Formats: sequence, C-alpha cells, structure tokens
Amino acid sequence: MKIAVFLPNWIGDAVMATSALRALRDEFHNAEITAIQKPYVAEVLNGLDLVDHSLASGNEKSLKSQFQLLSQLRRERFDLAVLFPNSFRSACLSFLAGIPRRVGIQRDGRGWLLTDALPAGDRQVPHPAIDEYLRIVAHIIGVEQADSKPGSGLSRKMELAVTDADRQRWSSFWNKQSAEFQRHPPICLNPGGAFGAAKHWPVANFAELAHRLATDLQRSVLVVCGPAEKEEALQIVAQAKHPLVTSLAEEPLHLGLTKAAIQQAELLVTTDSGPRHFAAPFDVPVVTLFGPTHIMWSETFYERGQHLQLAMDCGPCQQRVCPLGHHRCMKDLSANRVFDAVVSLLEQQQTKAA
Repeated sequence: MKIAVFLPNWIGDAVMATSALRALRDEFHNAEITAIQKPYVAEVLNGLDLVDHSLASGNEKSLKSQFQLLSQLRRERFDLAVLFPNSFRSACLSFLAGIPRRVGIQRDGRGWLLTDALPAGDRQVPHPAIDEYLRIVAHIIGVEQADSKPGSGLSRKMELAVTDADRQRWSSFWNKQSAEFQRHPPICLNPGGAFGAAKHWPVANFAELAHRLATDLQRSVLVVCGPAEKEEALQIVAQAKHPLVTSLAEEPLHLGLTKAAIQQAELLVTTDSGPRHFAAPFDVPVVTLFGPTHIMWSETFYERGQHLQLAMDCGPCQQRVCPLGHHRCMKDLSANRVFDAVVSLLEQQQTKAA
C-alpha cells in the first residue's frame, strides 16, 4: 500500500501532526508512506520513522512547480491520500493525481474532491488542530476519536528526534560557553513567530525576564532563534547585560540546532510559535505567552505546560497585526508575571522529582 500524506505548512502544526502520523504508521506498518511538505517542514521530521519518503510541495504560486508535483504524484500511483491541510489545493492535487481514496475535512468547497469528506467544525468555535489531525486518521483506521489518556482512543503524544548532525551542532555551541554557563541546563527563550507581529512579546520584556532568571535564579539563559528572529535575539542579549545570557544568533542557524537546544533545556519560555511545540515531545516544561490567538486552536494538553494570556475586551482577535494599534495583549504581559510562572513551574518539577 502506498500512502500520500499532505502535511501542514507550519512548523508547529507539523509537530502536532506527528501523533496522527504515528497512529497511521502503527496501523499500516508495511505501507510506503510519502510526505508532501515544505522543505522546512521536512526538517521537523528528521530522525523519525514516521514517513519513508518526502516530496517537496513546491511553490504554490508557480503553475510550473505545481504541474511538476502533480506529475510526481501521478507516477507514484498512491492508494490513499491523507489531507491534513484544509486547503483546496491539496484536495485538487490528490484528485487530479488519480489517488483512489482521498480523506480530509470538508471545507472551502472541496468536499466533492474527496472520497471521505469529514464534517468541518464551526470556525467560530476554537478546537485543537491536533485533534483534527487525529480525527482524520481515526476515520481511516476505524477507531475512537483522540483522547489524552494512553490506551483510550488515539494518543495526543507528539514526537521529535535529534539527529547526530543536530547533536554535533549543539556540542559545537555548548563547548564554546563558559564553565559558569555550563553549570546548569539552560532556560531557553523563544521570541518571534511566523504568524505576524501581533504574537511578539516585546524585546525589553524578554531582556528583563532573561536578566532576572540569570540574577535571581542563577540560571543560564539561551535565546533560540531562526533567521527572522536573529536581530531580536541579539537585542535581547544586549539589553539583558548579563554573562549568563546568550543566544544562537551568531551560530549557523538550523532548525535541528533549535531542536537540540530545547531538548537540553531545563525549561522553555516561548511565544505561540512553532518551536513552542518542541518542548512536549522532549518532555521539557514550557511557559507559552499568548496574545491575539485563542489557546484552544493549538492546545495539546501537555501536562508540563503553562499558558499565560491577559483577558482583553478586544481579544483574542486572531489578527496578525493589532487592529487597534496598541498591542496591549502582549505589551501589558509583564516580565514579573512570566518570571513567577517560570518559578512556579520549576518548583512543580522539583516537587515531582523529590
């Protein structure tokens, strides 16, 4: 059996899809599973055994690129298409590729392109993406919907791996740090987010938090970043003004390095962005800062996670840029409040360990 899985286009969603991919792999352990995905999403799955092959989804704005992808899909002669994205494009490609069974959520007028069109939920009622991915696979294999309890339905447990190359990247960075910095696993800070400026927590707040973690808790603090957050990471370190605060900004940036850093972390403080979801697969405690986005859309029910979100009359608005121009949902979330959440979560972990 040959299965084509269209993966989400966002890093965090790709991580959330790993629980559904695991259920699919366990059910069809002899099948040949191919992921259709963006190249940067492929890096998320590096080191896992969830898929056998990958096809680049190509430039969606290029007709030539999409025809090339369609030709590849036709040549593969897949038996089943699993559509995690709700896009019309993914349904159209699988239909035109002649894949006999096409399973996905019925949305945006694409139901006629699917053989198994699952009813869509109300867009006005937030529901976890992780459960939507599991719902698709549950339909395919004929089991109960997802449940957080092991052995009851499909598990929400997500997966990630760190490759040997990732470990080498981390060792190269770690070995350059001072003996004082190496005394403790770092607390990682993850600023930014691809969604838009509205998700960003101010640099000054991150810097204040980093300084307090280093001075009050004597913790090493590491700011992780991708290319888009490099300047922000450098500013946080500069404003924190403490030898125990540094960043990955001057390293050759790679998603695998970020994964390795978070795997080694004592705790992660993050905006609601993709690397937030690296914590749960590695069993790392995480404090997530929410502003314009509704928590339930990306809820994963991770027991070692804590969410912070201010109650605002105007939100959560789900807008990429604050429509009112004040961005209070993030600006008014103080470093002191986040620091207290970090201390509380660390104390909980220490109590459990004892």
